[in-house]
Amino acid sequence: MSYFMTDLSGTSVEEPDEATMRTILDGLADADDEHPDVSLTHENGWSLSAFPSGELLWLLWENLDDPDAPPRQLSGVSKDEVLRLFGLLATGETAEIERLASS
Repeated sequence: MSYFMTDLSGTSVEEPDEATMRTILDGLADADDEHPDVSLTHENGWSLSAFPSGELLWLLWENLDDPDAPPRQLSGVSKDEVLRLFGLLATGETAEIERLASS
């Protein structure tokens, strides 16, 4: 397994396709304080979590395997852009996400 996605209820889906990613992301409409986010995690340790923030989304970019890598945030991200970033992370292409999170 090279990546997995976690839905709002905490269930993991191994290597979801784009349609499944969109369905999981759409689940954020039902987010609450106990279940606030969905995420995609690559085997390299990088994870991108999405939280609802009005019409747009708020993202948390972090490496779960590297405690020295500081987590970063991206705000005001559209659902289509989140899906694009999830797709990049799924293939291990982290440079674009890193660039966005660092700006």
